[in-house]
Amino acid sequence: MTRSRLAAGMAALAALPAAAQDYTTAAEVKPILLLTKAQWIAIREFDGKDLIYFTNLLAWRCGVEQIAWGINGGPATTVMPMEPCHEDTAQPNALLMETILPYAEAPLGAITSVSLAVTFDDGSVETAEYERKAVLMP
Repeated sequence: MTRSRLAAGMAALAALPAAAQDYTTAAEVKPILLLTKAQWIAIREFDGKDLIYFTNLLAWRCGVEQIAWGINGGPATTVMPMEPCHEDTAQPNALLMETILPYAEAPLGAITSVSLAVTFDDGSVETAEYERKAVLMP
């Protein structure tokens, strides 16, 4: 991350209102997600498969309309299912993982790169590209 991008992210965070926040809108979660863009996904080799983890994005999904992804240079058109925001609770972004898991599966070694398109509830879209070796978990 460049120094100017970090400074811009910190300035965006500082501009947020001082009152307690639920982090349920793009205005609240986008600055956090932009600061953690390098960690939006991780790839893990497990049980004979490649697993693409979206945990960081899903943990800040309130304020996100859609997470779409593609592999190996393909367009980001596969939509990642997301739990709804639990706005009636103290932690609306909590992951309950009762029916939706925070990862997608692919055959072992099949993924060389991942492309993402994250659409926020304000209509803006952020994209990212990741090489396997940069996000492969040990």
